[in-house]
Amino acid sequence: MTTLKFYWRISLTLLLLLVTSFGFTDPHSASKDREPTDPDHLRVRLRNDLCTSETFVPIDHIFNSFMKRWDIAGASVAIAKDGKLVFARGYGKADREEGIDAQPFNLFRIASVSKLITAVAIMNLVEEGRITLDQKVFGEGAILHDSIYLNPRDTRAFDITVRHLLTHSGGWTRRWGDHMFIPHAIATYMNIPSPPDTKTIVQFALSKKLHFSPGSYVSYSNLGYSILGLVIEEITQQPYEEYVKNSILNPLGIYDMQLGGNMPWQKASLEVRYYEPAGSERVKSIYDPDEMVMRCYGGNDIEALGAAGSWIAAAPDLLKLTLAIDGDSSRTDIITLEKVKLMTDPGYGHAPVGWKTTLANGTWWRTGSFAGTSAMIKHQDDGFTWVVLLNSSTWKSSKFPGEIDRTMRKVFSSMEQWPEQDLFDLDLPNPIQPLNLKALQIPD
Repeated sequence: MTTLKFYWRISLTLLLLLVTSFGFTDPHSASKDREPTDPDHLRVRLRNDLCTSETFVPIDHIFNSFMKRWDIAGASVAIAKDGKLVFARGYGKADREEGIDAQPFNLFRIASVSKLITAVAIMNLVEEGRITLDQKVFGEGAILHDSIYLNPRDTRAFDITVRHLLTHSGGWTRRWGDHMFIPHAIATYMNIPSPPDTKTIVQFALSKKLHFSPGSYVSYSNLGYSILGLVIEEITQQPYEEYVKNSILNPLGIYDMQLGGNMPWQKASLEVRYYEPAGSERVKSIYDPDEMVMRCYGGNDIEALGAAGSWIAAAPDLLKLTLAIDGDSSRTDIITLEKVKLMTDPGYGHAPVGWKTTLANGTWWRTGSFAGTSAMIKHQDDGFTWVVLLNSSTWKSSKFPGEIDRTMRKVFSSMEQWPEQDLFDLDLPNPIQPLNLKALQIPD
């Protein structure tokens, strides 16, 4: 028996070596290569030492106090005035365990802020004449006409349009849970291993009755925006991420934004580590219900969210994108003023296109939150636009952006004068090679 065990172990070892050599690795354990593939792209990465003058001491005091109060590990703040990037700074730690300071170039999960990116991609397709807002999504002759979408339990699904998905009026509520956050229930129902992919989640949703007739009601829907990612792929015949990068981000000089992964070993080279509040309970892993994990690493399927919540971004890049869709003449927009007005029309109430809330005075904001993440963009009516990204969550969860907003109000009240600079236009070196993050540490 001992001899048999010995040979069995030798055989297993050789098999594992063979599998590894040919690259047949577990897709959930392999790190994704998310670095831009074009070496000619100039990736201007702003650093903390560009905004450490005495001018910004009031901001430093305010944010250091804010982070201490809420036990935030790391933050990235970017502020624009009249279309110019006047401030970009990281606070705290991108990675507490490694002792790495947060920098403006760090990538953070932005959760539902991703919906703004998806809405812009749809608007771009509309302007290209490749799609219409009132085009049907499911059924024969519709955008998603694969066989898996042709027999919904509720035929009202055939009435769902692109506009309905954009405005959270497609027909789904979260009455029995958010479709994008119940992977084990869906996997069991569909008789497949967990986690189900986006298409399978849509199949599951179509196997149930709608909660209301499309267009008759508004209910915040992650599912609807995830479906929009599939719409973009069908129309463009490209992966969703590829289309957004090539048609929206790269033309703006944004090359580091990308879709994020679920697990620590999948993080991008400039991505932060995520932290939940002390005492947070572990939850079932989306991959194995018998394994208990932190919600921010394997408890939520961020990848399946796709167009609804999977993007990771640096604050200055996200700000640059926002300034390109605000209808302001100070910078060139990538969509027409007509589309800007459509996306920010207060008539849509609490479900404007892509944005979270839009006011008639020109104040708009978009928020996003996961376990381990909080993000907020705000376009103000006084010429200021800002982005705050955090790699920590608090017990206030989705209500925490209110605290971010109050903190930013203190920032603007504390600054008597802003410098005449535009950090977007700085002629910085092109760091194609990986940055030595620890070499950039700034002494306290």
